[in-house]
Amino acid sequence: MEEILVKAIQDEYPDDFAWCYGCGRLNKDGHHFRTGWEGENTLTVYIPKPEHTAIPGFVYGGLIASFIDCHGTGSASLALHRKNGHEPGDGIVPPPRFVTASLNVEFVKPTPQNVPLRAVGKVTEIHPKKWKVETEVFANDTLCARGEVIAVVMPATFTQK
Repeated sequence: MEEILVKAIQDEYPDDFAWCYGCGRLNKDGHHFRTGWEGENTLTVYIPKPEHTAIPGFVYGGLIASFIDCHGTGSASLALHRKNGHEPGDGIVPPPRFVTASLNVEFVKPTPQNVPLRAVGKVTEIHPKKWKVETEVFANDTLCARGEVIAVVMPATFTQK
């Protein structure tokens, strides 16, 4: 059964900031990762495509790293948006946009192809502009990878003018 996130933070990013290869809804060639709440944890669900193969039957590790990366920045955005009194879909203000300051990935077991992957995250605030997100990636009930993202609020210099 495939899980569908109805309200994902990436759906709320302004068009200028919705082009990420991993999670940008406007990047026609991207993965379109979508991150939302599952209780107090964050969740991103994705089914790898055949082109994400490392060796037949298993997912390329770079996709897993990208999955954890975008899940981390999306999770930080969700958490700060909630801290500011908002939720995805409330349409009141756009959510804060984060970028990755560091990414650490541990591959625990080979990740099988043709299985929905679930990134489940926990957010810890480090500083008002810097957040730590710990993520575990599951294929069915098997833990395949874990990672840590240090996400920072996107600097104003990241705009095109």
